Amino acid sequence: MSKPRRPSKEQVAAAYGKRVRDVIAPGLDVLFCGINPGLYSGATGHHFARPGNRFWPALHLSGFTARRLEPFEEHELLQHRVGVTNLVARATAQAGELSDDELRRGARRLIGKLKTFEPRYLAVLGLSAYRIGFGKRDAAVGPQDEVVGITRVWVLPNPSGLNAHYQLPALAAEFRRLLVAARPDYDDAGTA
Repeated sequence: MSKPRRPSKEQVAAAYGKRVRDVIAPGLDVLFCGINPGLYSGATGHHFARPGNRFWPALHLSGFTARRLEPFEEHELLQHRVGVTNLVARATAQAGELSDDELRRGARRLIGKLKTFEPRYLAVLGLSAYRIGFGKRDAAVGPQDEVVGITRVWVLPNPSGLNAHYQLPALAAEFRRLLVAARPDYDDAGTA
């Protein structure tokens, strides 16, 4: 598969409201859940597509993938028993454009996906969005008490390059904590 061309400024600007398809299947170890697609992702049709987003490097550095995948290779995640979705489907320039009500509705839709696909873990990528969407004001990064069916819930920092609280090594370390919990038989050689 060849690397797609970068979208033009016009294509990015025209991506308001576009959606990015879920990468999801039954039997996943982890379903990662972003807040919503940014305009760059809306324009490309791929999750975490904006250059500078640290999702793909953190996924690799933590051990979830053997190499760093590119956004256009997102369907390869399923081979690693990992998927990706969003709390809110519509693309915006910033997550701050979403209303609290949209985040709560998104959480209810997400719960439906968890009941259908039953991943072992849901990893919400954004503490504030999780707190609002799920009504958990005191939540912190890491494992949550919440369980939906068989799915345990974990909160990770937002991998956006705008999140200065977590640099890539710290972000990868948080992803690694989840990997170890989701795959207790994991070893540093990348086998499970």
